[in-house]
Amino acid sequence: MTLKTVWLVFYLELVLLLRRSQEWLHPLGFFIIVVSLFPLIFTPNTELLQKFIPGYIWLAALFANILAIENIFLADMEDGNLEQLFLSQLPLTLLILTKLCARWLVAELPLIFFIPLLGLLFNLSAPTVIILCVSLLLGTPILICIGSLCVALTLGLRQQGILLGLIILPLVTPTLILGVTCVQQFQAGFSILGPLAFLAGVSVFTITLLPWVIASTLKISYE
Repeated sequence: MTLKTVWLVFYLELVLLLRRSQEWLHPLGFFIIVVSLFPLIFTPNTELLQKFIPGYIWLAALFANILAIENIFLADMEDGNLEQLFLSQLPLTLLILTKLCARWLVAELPLIFFIPLLGLLFNLSAPTVIILCVSLLLGTPILICIGSLCVALTLGLRQQGILLGLIILPLVTPTLILGVTCVQQFQAGFSILGPLAFLAGVSVFTITLLPWVIASTLKISYE
């Protein structure tokens, strides 16, 4: 019965997110436009583009993530759904994790699907594109969990967007450095098992711990 209820919550969350197209179209459009404008920064030099574009893609994904999670709990608070989550017989941590998974599928996964196209646009090798996709698959759950925690901390405050960016950026910088390091070490011919393993460990730790922290923070912020 619990699994059936969780699946129903997950399905409803997916449907609501897909109907609110701005929740996922705006971050995706922002990501594509920002990355596409990257060649204008440099002279037409293929080596420079191939060297710096992975880091730029990670940076664009970070800012697109902020757009994607900015209103993650706002609609639930306005329509009273947040109170229903608190009163649910299911653990609030499990419900938060379900919401985060649905948000990741709708807002983050499409960004990764566009990486091969961007790699073709910037003449990246197929192995580099694969490593970039793997690093983003491991890193974007960290970004969305940390971002959601920051949203829970600032829930209900005025000028939330400015404060949100100031809180999120320092917290996600290590993840950004790890993700970019994986790709750069691969391009330089070094082993990437260490950075990838560390990134995977941080991702598992974040997914395991932060939903509980978010649930506790939401209760405190709502009260």
